[in-house]
Amino acid sequence: EAIYEQADRFGHDRDWALERLKEHGYILPGGQVSTGVVRGQREGFGQLGGGGQRRAAREAIEEARRTGVRDPRNRYTMTAAERRLYDAERDETRSMRSKEDAHDYRYFPDPDLLPVVVTAERIEAARRGLPEMPWARRARYAREYGLNNADADALAQDRTVAEYFEALLAIAGDAKLAANWLNGEVSAALNRSGCALETCPVTAEALGPLLLRVRDGTLSGSMAKQVFDAMWNGEGSADEIIEARGLRQLNDNSALAAIIEDVMAESPQQVEQYRAGKDKVFGYFVGQVMKKSQGKANPQQVNELLKEKLAGN
Repeated sequence: EAIYEQADRFGHDRDWALERLKEHGYILPGGQVSTGVVRGQREGFGQLGGGGQRRAAREAIEEARRTGVRDPRNRYTMTAAERRLYDAERDETRSMRSKEDAHDYRYFPDPDLLPVVVTAERIEAARRGLPEMPWARRARYAREYGLNNADADALAQDRTVAEYFEALLAIAGDAKLAANWLNGEVSAALNRSGCALETCPVTAEALGPLLLRVRDGTLSGSMAKQVFDAMWNGEGSADEIIEARGLRQLNDNSALAAIIEDVMAESPQQVEQYRAGKDKVFGYFVGQVMKKSQGKANPQQVNELLKEKLAGN
């Protein structure tokens, strides 16, 4: 399924195509269960017909494991090669038809069909023409961008998500920031709205400039989320919303220092407690500075300046 998905081979009706990719389970001598295609037939070979729903097919395989006829050495055996049907309501399998030999299927050579010879060169050419598969993409994301396994896996599994991520990365220039936003804010907004990524109102090309404003310090993380929500609601581009709402982050050291001094002057008791070793009071000062700056102060700069001022520098 992953190969069909990445190679865009489902065509116009994906559900119909998935029905053709049916799961099959094979009970082999000795109790081994195999899925997929088994070449040839032999004594003691049983096949479970693939259900349209793969979960049911897997349940059928497990049910066959549980209820198969055992020989004295406690191995699963089949008395004859046969195709078995799975009844999901009763959770059991039953014989459908025997599979003794090729004549059961009325096979015969068609004189009008020429032999098909698939050369190694043709196979290799087809392999080179395949797009990048999810497992290869996942490894590349971890290797080239330093993403953790969870982020790399979430981004690599679906081709649409991977394309969005790479388009976003091309603009934002920061893989971890792009991954955090796509797996975080974008994913949460899609879930809330029931929207698919293909119809997401904030495209990768629109989100990229917003992440650039986070990287250059124009916006704090909380400000960026406000802008994203406004973009989702169709209020304009990132820069247009930033200007309209006056959401630029306060990065001026002198202005921040003045706010911090005001907060310290209004809180002499807390200053004394902090200098006496009560580090937890530090959060109080951060909160007061953010309140006075209407949430626009750069948090990182606030932390650095507060430590300096409280230390008496």
